[in-house]
Amino acid sequence: MTTKNLKAALVEYAGLVVVLIVLVAFFSFKAGNFATSSNFVTIANQIPAQVVVAIGVTYVLVVAEIDLSVGSVLGLSGAVLGVLFLQRHVSMSLAITGCLTVGLLCGIFNGLVTTAFRLPSFIVTLGALEIARGATYWVSHSQTQYIGSPIEPIAATSVFGLSLPFILAIALVIIGQVVLSRTVFGRYMVAVGTNAEAVRLSGIDPRPIKRAVFIICGLLASSAALIDTSRFQSADPNAGVGLELQAIAAVVIGGTSLMGGRGSVVSSFVGVVIIAVLGSGLAAMGAQDEVKRVVTGCVIVLAVILDRYRHRKRAA
Repeated sequence: MTTKNLKAALVEYAGLVVVLIVLVAFFSFKAGNFATSSNFVTIANQIPAQVVVAIGVTYVLVVAEIDLSVGSVLGLSGAVLGVLFLQRHVSMSLAITGCLTVGLLCGIFNGLVTTAFRLPSFIVTLGALEIARGATYWVSHSQTQYIGSPIEPIAATSVFGLSLPFILAIALVIIGQVVLSRTVFGRYMVAVGTNAEAVRLSGIDPRPIKRAVFIICGLLASSAALIDTSRFQSADPNAGVGLELQAIAAVVIGGTSLMGGRGSVVSSFVGVVIIAVLGSGLAAMGAQDEVKRVVTGCVIVLAVILDRYRHRKRAA
């Protein structure tokens, strides 16, 4: 990373941190019960699944693609885990393996169809969203699978009040950032997102890179399903509804470009935290759910406008 790029990255991180500090200060002033350690710990323990999904979405956007199926893949993975354990009576380890396998297969499907038929990933993953959600309802018979204590230890384990899933999510953020910024695969991702045709003409096939990114995104979505299932001790067929939009919003707020070629896993994590703080703060102020959705939507639109402005500035 050049000095110029490092300086730009630090400025962007600083900007996100300033936004987060301003939000915390505002809600602390407006709602007296917001700025408490217990509330911050609660927020931290609520976001691991969103953080894990955001890592995969960051990778997909960096290669100038999109994945709208992550929420449905999460729901299907959790449903398969519940059905395998409760109805097929397999061990929990095998049920978890089945859960992760669902994400792997969904990622393979998205990557293969997108690259083999040269289709827009928006259309492919939109179809996968419907397929996975329909399969979720079919597998679970549209019923919540109550697993109970066998899955509880994953979320129940904590260190200084912070849950094990949150700690693991932070570890994945660090690993994801290192892969993106410090490895050959990460450089290939950025290059493909910047100009896939130039990469192809240089002798590197961009299709395996895109397929690998979709597979990673699918695996992370099923990992998030495991986190959600352990947190609620059940597999809800409606789990993950709308998660894809929340993840894309967090990633875009974090500065990852919708045009591809630029992104940061750490910034995406901060984006998830900003959205979580925004939702928690509005709830502490007594705002209705409709108001929270309107405010969050406005923030997303502003982030997209800023992304387009930055893209035009870079092009100029």
